[in-house]
Amino acid sequence: MSYKKLLIAVDDSPFAAHAADAGVDLARQLGAEVAFVTVVDPALTQSAADSGLPAEWWLAHAQRDAKSLLNDFKSRAALTPPALEFLETGKPAKKIVETAKNWPADMIVMGTHGRGAIGSFMIGSVAQGVMRNAHCPVMILRAQK
Repeated sequence: MSYKKLLIAVDDSPFAAHAADAGVDLARQLGAEVAFVTVVDPALTQSAADSGLPAEWWLAHAQRDAKSLLNDFKSRAALTPPALEFLETGKPAKKIVETAKNWPADMIVMGTHGRGAIGSFMIGSVAQGVMRNAHCPVMILRAQK
């Protein structure tokens, strides 16, 4: 199998930054295209609605931040041709898998917190959801220690 299109899932964590660096390096070695995807989960903005501001305001604010995050990753990668950007709204694992299928990616690259089995069971894991449902290979990188 050849890897010509790498989808790199990012958020504002150091785990994602490490995975993005590794994904971009791999793409350069393979001569592959890169796209970054980030997902705004509306469920997180619903809890912020207790502040007195409407959930729509929080969602719009989160989407602006996500767009800025994508621009930062794209600039940092400095690829030719430039990386694509996908800003999605919904459940992160589901949206990452859908984006990978629709683009269509040959591999998904993402970071993980590396909490282990107990932590993943209790908290849920975007990485596990992507691995279970992706149509293509998934490279998951733990943060550097």
